[in-house]
Amino acid sequence: MKLFIGLDSSTQSMKALVIDVDTGKVTASAAVNFSTDLPKYRSPNGALPNKDPLVKHSNPLMWLDAMDLVFSKLKKAKVPMGKVMGISGSGQQHGSVYLNSKFLEIVGGLKNSKSLAEQIKPALSRQTSPIWMDSSTSAECKEISKAVGAKKLQELTGSPAIERFTGPQIRKFWKTEPANYEKTEYIHLVSSFMASVLGGCSAPIDYGDGAGMNLLNLKTLVWDKKICEATAPGLIEKLPAIVPSRKIAGRLCSYFSKYGLKPGIPVIAWSGDNPSSLVGVGAGESGTAVISLGTSDTFFAAMDSAHTDPKGYGHVFGNPTGGFMSLICFKNGSLAREKVKDGCGADWNDFEKALSESTPGNDGNMMLPYFVPETTPLVLKAAVRYSGTPAFCKGKAPASVKIRAVVESQALSMKLHSAWIGQDFKCIRVTGGASKSPGICQIIADVFQARVEKIAVPDSAGLGAAVRAAQYVCSGKITGYYAKFAAASETVKPDKSTAGIYKKMLAKFAAFEK
Repeated sequence: MKLFIGLDSSTQSMKALVIDVDTGKVTASAAVNFSTDLPKYRSPNGALPNKDPLVKHSNPLMWLDAMDLVFSKLKKAKVPMGKVMGISGSGQQHGSVYLNSKFLEIVGGLKNSKSLAEQIKPALSRQTSPIWMDSSTSAECKEISKAVGAKKLQELTGSPAIERFTGPQIRKFWKTEPANYEKTEYIHLVSSFMASVLGGCSAPIDYGDGAGMNLLNLKTLVWDKKICEATAPGLIEKLPAIVPSRKIAGRLCSYFSKYGLKPGIPVIAWSGDNPSSLVGVGAGESGTAVISLGTSDTFFAAMDSAHTDPKGYGHVFGNPTGGFMSLICFKNGSLAREKVKDGCGADWNDFEKALSESTPGNDGNMMLPYFVPETTPLVLKAAVRYSGTPAFCKGKAPASVKIRAVVESQALSMKLHSAWIGQDFKCIRVTGGASKSPGICQIIADVFQARVEKIAVPDSAGLGAAVRAAQYVCSGKITGYYAKFAAASETVKPDKSTAGIYKKMLAKFAAFEK
């Protein structure tokens, strides 16, 4: 048996996947739900309650308790932990952890008799961690953009200044808690913090997750001195080393022998959840795009170069397999589809039937389904707009027309806003709850004129981490691991007769959106 563990420290849970390279199977898994398994932290959605809806922080001790508990569950499930040959992980992107001068001594001498949270608590210079949902740093984004230049910042880091990104969050901490900032010796991401605990060291940050900080220069692949200085004084000295994802972060410390793991096995640098998912769904090579159909719809793909979206909606991160990756988030995903469904008095069976009965192009009927503020394109207030026949614009069209309109418009928006990537995608892999819909998959295939591959990967981020650990130890081409662990369960081919319809419709949609 050649076993590897992939951990996923996500917003609401900690998950662990155990894979066997020889059989190409996930042999075991365990999960810790923060709400049900760790209720003492009072974070049912992964974030602490706050009077300000823009502030979203978590207690980093919760993540440590979750790591202890998830390994305990694997041990209780009689997983042969002594045969695990390597570990890596995925962390929710942008979240940050702040540590004082005690951290290195503490993490380097962890005792089996005490919990991780109990031992590491004295090393925290900030008791809570801002996570990716925090949007309270608009002022700091403006300040950094002004100091560096908004266009320059995007060109260098792959993204404009974003409230949720780590750099603006660090600046806010320095402004509001200067004394605690001064006491901070290490600023880690969720990913590098968890890797540090496993390895008993201050682990590096990988290019994939580091690119989500507004601090990493994608041209030089080092922390940008000018941007760091514009963010907070002395920041660059507080940041860990930045390395490729394939680098080793450390060797598993003896603390984890209590769960049957062998001390000294390699801990591969952790990455962010999106870069890890790129590997987990088998799309680490350019030419294949991934659409994750969830609460928000996400479009991501490998890139050969770090060119940026001229409109500033798309982001560029490091690709764990080498090179770069794009990521575009559409906030109105399943929420918009559900709103239209409910507005038609339909259920999901009716929704599917409507897609099969309506015709491609939908007689030109389109909508901008911004039921909540949108990120791509940037729409600050909820606003739903209609274009097409008078009946449709007045809300009097049949349910089938309304339902096709939301799905086609979402697919057209993805096609329009992914053009900057510069690839003619011939394959699109779909995942997430709505990927089960034959109608939605067919519309995506027709709009992009690409084959759509459905994949059934239960935890792509954790799987991507496990696969990266396996490749580090066992070598081999990454595509071989895709074939074993992320094979397509079904393929949907495009209807070539619809190519002209959607080409014309895309131009009209672009004008409508503008």
